[in-house]
Amino acid sequence: MGKGSENETKRILFVYNPKAGKGTIVKNLHEIVNTFVKANGTVTVCPTQARGDACRRIQERDAGQYDLIVCSGGDGTLRETVDGLIKSGVSTPVGYIPTGSTNDFARSLGLSDDIGEATETIIQGKPFLCDAGTFNGENFVYIAAFGLFTEVSYATNQQWKNIFGHVAYILEGVKSLSSIQSYEMQIEHDEGVMKGNYIYGMITNSLSVGGFKNITGKDVSFDDGKFEVILIRRPATFAELNDIVISLVKQSFDAVCMESFKTSYLKVKSRDEVNWTLDGEFGGTYRDVEIKNVQKAFPIVVKNS
Repeated sequence: MGKGSENETKRILFVYNPKAGKGTIVKNLHEIVNTFVKANGTVTVCPTQARGDACRRIQERDAGQYDLIVCSGGDGTLRETVDGLIKSGVSTPVGYIPTGSTNDFARSLGLSDDIGEATETIIQGKPFLCDAGTFNGENFVYIAAFGLFTEVSYATNQQWKNIFGHVAYILEGVKSLSSIQSYEMQIEHDEGVMKGNYIYGMITNSLSVGGFKNITGKDVSFDDGKFEVILIRRPATFAELNDIVISLVKQSFDAVCMESFKTSYLKVKSRDEVNWTLDGEFGGTYRDVEIKNVQKAFPIVVKNS
């Protein structure tokens, strides 16, 4: 757990979102702190009060003086924690107790959403150097996305348990292809430049998105310096639209309008302003976006196996 020998006292900063998971973390706060203390830890507890609080608290408290930074909440809380860590310029390991609604990144890393088990993993596990990303200079952990899916899923606080199934249902009921929102874009990446009208795009470092496993491919590596990218072009015919719907239902992402590839960076230029989400939360509205993979950007504690 963290740095130093097993008998040495570990200094732990514990930042948590008290509203995540319907307040689940608050009910288990004593159990978590007690577990860390039994493992020879001295714990500083910081509940967040507003968006961006986790990042601010970590910077204000000098992350480098701690042996371990533990965060609890959803993927947004993890993003703020990693953001604070990177901005502080330190490599203190991060322990994650996921209590959000989907916990995509935790699921990808094999971290349990059982609070007791997740806490034990932090004590018994080992740090893993994981990639992160920058979005116009801002840090994110595992996904940047735009388009139809983000409008459905994140605008409703991820309450849809079957995001892709729901969007497939919406697309299936489309009476006019012109009614589908799309964005005219030029996209530069490792292999060249592409242009088109896109209804959705996601740039990920995750096995799970929206609660679904293995939709970004089977050869995902979290420390290879590459993103997995999936783009969906605007369908030109109802046959192509039907092909997209079938692929969404099957979660195969192999329709003729779908493109997938790996890249270390993207430069996206859009004719119109586009809403983006970062790690499941609103990330801003832009015409020009530059996304870069930062290889092995931060250490996160995972199971020894």
